Amino acid sequence: MSGTTISIRATDGDSFSAYRATPQSGRGPGLILLHEIFGLNRRLRELADLYAEEGYVVLAPDLFRRIKPGIELGYSPEEFETALSYYRRFDTVQALRDIEASIGALRATGGASAKVGAIGFSLGGTLAYLAAARLPVDAAIAYYPAGLEEHPGVAPSIRCPLTVHFAAEDKFVPAGVRSAVKQALADHDDAEIYVYQGAQHGFCNRERDAFDRASLSLAHSRTIGLLRRAIGPRFNLEALWEKHLEGEFVTCDADATVKTMVPDAYVNHVPTMIGGSGAQQLNRYYKYHFIPQNQGARLIPVSRTVGADRIVDEFVSCFVHDHVNDTLLPGIAPTFKEIRLPLVAIVQFRGDKLASEHLYWDQASLLAQVGILDKEKLPITGAEAAERVLDHELPLNTLRADAWWKSSEGKS
Repeated sequence: MSGTTISIRATDGDSFSAYRATPQSGRGPGLILLHEIFGLNRRLRELADLYAEEGYVVLAPDLFRRIKPGIELGYSPEEFETALSYYRRFDTVQALRDIEASIGALRATGGASAKVGAIGFSLGGTLAYLAAARLPVDAAIAYYPAGLEEHPGVAPSIRCPLTVHFAAEDKFVPAGVRSAVKQALADHDDAEIYVYQGAQHGFCNRERDAFDRASLSLAHSRTIGLLRRAIGPRFNLEALWEKHLEGEFVTCDADATVKTMVPDAYVNHVPTMIGGSGAQQLNRYYKYHFIPQNQGARLIPVSRTVGADRIVDEFVSCFVHDHVNDTLLPGIAPTFKEIRLPLVAIVQFRGDKLASEHLYWDQASLLAQVGILDKEKLPITGAEAAERVLDHELPLNTLRADAWWKSSEGKS
């Protein structure tokens, strides 16, 4: 945990605690993080730290403090029953007042014009939804908001951009509630509603049985997309990616390369599962296995798509296989063949640093080019695949064309 616990003055003159996490720069847009029925626990503090890495000054208030300050539960069946008992005693109106005070505390440090968003999960998701209608927030994100049916007629009052994430298999937020919310927000141009198939209530929580990594990843990217548009901050992801590539291919500096990444970043060259996790492994990988073995390669750009928190980079790598390449051809002796290989890199960012890289290519095409696979006997291609990527006028359907493509010629 890198944040601190602070005290916030409530509107009734009392005070309550909140966990505050700050980005490395010391400043950024504000974000109110609203907890589940398990209270302001370790998992929520970890989330606050993560959003601080994304560039936000985060406040996670203790919303159960009127029941008992400092409630912090885990996820065992016994703790779940305890959490439900607290939920039955929860006062939504008083909680919204504490959220309003938290917004004021953020704006007091960031300036009166500072933008503030709200993100909540389950109980907190409903509170984020209500905050979008009743409090001065500039964006709101509600994850599987439980109990939303108890607050009908709220949607017309929502004035800020809103994203709602629903789980398709959520027994606490049934399909009827999801349909009602969709209908209520149908005319709201800045409202986005997503339903995650196969996901259950709590799918974002790594410590719960319902955790769904794929749904979390997609939902988080959509959340960051809304926050970047509505409140910032905005990072030049292309410049950050180019700086990373500079360390790999220009200055050939492993330390500089790893400095462009978050401490727990990872790189996975998917066809060979070569790479590293964490700064120490990545430094070792870049220094001894990647950078020395990929010098002289020429990267021909094909396309680049820039999103809110990731880049998809398509390019063709051209090189001579004159030494062992631990990444592309691990353990294969040099063949001195000229290689032309299309690759796609999917690069995720956390704030202004790289968080992960997934790199994809056709390993069969590569093995065909070095003579390990015979493309005359297998339905695979070689360097011609790269040539077709670079030149859209080259013919398609040349692979075993006599066996199948010609059979449909002239058919309507």
